[in-house]
Amino acid sequence: MSDSKRFLHPEAVQRIARLELRARYIVEGFLSGMHRSPYFGQSIEFRQHRQYAPGDDLRHVDWKVWAKQDRYYVKQFEEDTNLPCTLLVDVSESMQYGRGPLSKYDYAATVAVSLAYLILRQQDAVGCVSFDSAVRNTVPLRRRHTHIHAIAQSLAVSEPQSKTDLLSILRGVGETHPRRGMIVLVSDLLTDPEALLKGLRMLRQQGHDVMVFHILDDDELDFPFSGPTRFEGLETADNLNCNPRALRARYLAALQRFLETVRRGCAENTVDYALIRTRDPLDAALASYLSNRLGMHHRN
Repeated sequence: MSDSKRFLHPEAVQRIARLELRARYIVEGFLSGMHRSPYFGQSIEFRQHRQYAPGDDLRHVDWKVWAKQDRYYVKQFEEDTNLPCTLLVDVSESMQYGRGPLSKYDYAATVAVSLAYLILRQQDAVGCVSFDSAVRNTVPLRRRHTHIHAIAQSLAVSEPQSKTDLLSILRGVGETHPRRGMIVLVSDLLTDPEALLKGLRMLRQQGHDVMVFHILDDDELDFPFSGPTRFEGLETADNLNCNPRALRARYLAALQRFLETVRRGCAENTVDYALIRTRDPLDAALASYLSNRLGMHHRN
């Protein structure tokens, strides 16, 4: 572990704590409002025992085995064994944008940690890769509940930088994750859509289940600007002084073409896609994830 990870500044520690707390609050609140999720719960078909690990749900402990062997084992059912999940989180400079309470990156990081918390509750393995033009941080797949801290830490200390190279990243993930699993991409997708869809198609051809959380700020979707405005590139040195009213119609038309290309490409490659505004309640991301997970169970 590098010194930057061993000796965190107090501000970084606070960011980690806030991120974990926010994710925990979102997930627990979301679950308390559910009657019975099709994703959570058990199949009646018993699969196997495995040794108890700290954080496992005590309801799954087999007390008969404990009485005979004086060791703790938990029961696993067929539905309990889902795909290992790798979270891919965009930390490129365009993710810094945001005029609301959360930037796109803050929102994306919270989505990722919330999903990790949800997956670990299910006792499944989850890992995390943060990237821009290259991989910046990798947290390996683990299933222990305490693993949430490692994921939160990796995202809390990441600083958005550089551009996005999604094709290279998705190709690399496919090479380093040959075993079939679930890949969740959390990004603003501000890149060449053809390259993006090529990368997603590669992952699907390898047998991975793929889900995309497309995070965009309300300003990017609505273009509410009026009056003389200076637009500055986050990933380039370009800037533009203009009257945004003259650009609004063409901008929104180009945006819709881009969104339609991405949606259609994801649908054609059986990639689950969710467009999320940064003003949307974060539990909407969880609801989208769970509904798509149910869809994958039916497809499989």
